[in-house]
Amino acid sequence: MNPAWSVLLLTSLIGAGQGLFIALVAAQASGRFLQTGLGLSLAFLAAGLLASFFHLGHPERAWRSAAMWRTSWLSREVIVLPAFMALVAAYAWTPSFAVGVLGVVACLALFVCTGMIYACLPFLQEWRSPLTVVNFTLLGCASGLTAAAALAAWLEPAQARPFAAAALVVGALAYLGRLASLVRNARLRPKSTLASAIGVKHPKITQIAQGAMGGSFNTREFFHGRPREVVRAARWTLLTLVFPVPALLLLAEEPLIAFLAQYAGLLAERWYFFAEAKHPQNLYYQAIS
Repeated sequence: MNPAWSVLLLTSLIGAGQGLFIALVAAQASGRFLQTGLGLSLAFLAAGLLASFFHLGHPERAWRSAAMWRTSWLSREVIVLPAFMALVAAYAWTPSFAVGVLGVVACLALFVCTGMIYACLPFLQEWRSPLTVVNFTLLGCASGLTAAAALAAWLEPAQARPFAAAALVVGALAYLGRLASLVRNARLRPKSTLASAIGVKHPKITQIAQGAMGGSFNTREFFHGRPREVVRAARWTLLTLVFPVPALLLLAEEPLIAFLAQYAGLLAERWYFFAEAKHPQNLYYQAIS
């Protein structure tokens, strides 16, 4: 698949905002620390929502994306995201237990909706796994906790270490979950071949043309077009920056740098998440001429 930067920013930013909100509610934060943290959470969510509009051919019709909520996880995400943002704003206005619980429930529902957009696709084996939802949730929570540690170091130093410790634990779980998905996907075998795609049973079939002289929507949207070296570099970047480097920085009491490094790793992770998925339609478009 071809990773779109708008989607990379959407999923990584709202994940950080969700994780930060859960961290603040769980820690029963208060005062200036709570208000600043909720403002930062809303900023992450709003920036992610804004980024998503750049992926739309007709942004003015974005409201229509909620119409298929009965069957579409994307429609459900479109509904849950603004509802969750409203609850974050309500918690900032009235930080009551009931509003906090409702916000956490909406937050978890948003994680499920976002992950299921990809996990529900049966023809993309790399995504068709419970690990997709688990990884979206854990990675979002890990980045949110790291952001909370950075914010606490500035506004509430006494809570910086507990947040950093929580970020290390959840970050380790997220890292293990992502490693598990990498191992699983490396063992996958294609269900379709070039022979089954065209219905010709022959031991040796070679495509010499794709039926067009140049690129098309199919070649642009369903394949990233990057050399193997770029894909390999993205994998090593995520393996390095998603947890090992941020963990060392958290232990060195540098939570802000840890968050920035981790977010860079999450962008690499999300890019690789899309690039790793092999759309079966690419069996038809392996060569231009």
